[in-house]
Amino acid sequence: MTIGSEEELEKLKIAGRVVARTLAAMGKALEPGITTRELDQLGRRMLEEAGARSAPELTYDFPGATCISIGPDVAHGIPDDRKVAAGDLINIDVSAEVDGFFADTGASFAVPPAKPKVERLCRDGRRALWSGIRAVRAGGELAAVGRSIQQFADRNGYTLVRNLASHGVGGALHEEPTEIATWHDKSERRRIHDGLVFTIEPFLSLGADWVEETGDGWTLRPTGGQPTVQYEHTLVATPRGPVVVTLAD
Repeated sequence: MTIGSEEELEKLKIAGRVVARTLAAMGKALEPGITTRELDQLGRRMLEEAGARSAPELTYDFPGATCISIGPDVAHGIPDDRKVAAGDLINIDVSAEVDGFFADTGASFAVPPAKPKVERLCRDGRRALWSGIRAVRAGGELAAVGRSIQQFADRNGYTLVRNLASHGVGGALHEEPTEIATWHDKSERRRIHDGLVFTIEPFLSLGADWVEETGDGWTLRPTGGQPTVQYEHTLVATPRGPVVVTLAD
């Protein structure tokens, strides 16, 4: 999607606020003993009360309103009756459609008490995301996003999962431009045009660079089970830099 008017931007911001507030509430509700199904039900209620529809359900018939993954799983986890435990690393991904506009966000949460290295990984996952966001400007190189994130990961001793990428969003959950690398991709030649809507969602890891499907048709896990986090925002490129629409306010 390319945003062409203030009206379109405001509608996208509405969708962005809905998913951001839902993600924040689900993260706050995380505690030992809660099931991922109960978390998902909370997310569903919030989306429905805001007049939103779950994007993974709408687009892919996903078996849940949100994706909730308990480590070592990192993405597309199916909500079920598994209970969250102290020390778990949880990823929650919330995407929804509101009035024809789609927004997508996600975050990882370490359930206390977490190991110091996992707490640092979560902190640095957020920093990696923002290093990519700060590289966005209309007219600039799309490759700058992955290059900035890769530089951050290299400086701090992390790896990046290379078979999960960012993507265009706005008119649909996944659209052009597809396969936006969150690592340095020397073959990337595309440029960012004014008004382009897309996600940035690096998967920062303590050693993993690849994920595989676990056998349920959805859930993704690093091949070595290494702790891995994902943080994601939806943004709009402008000549003055990015406008992040998935911030809870």
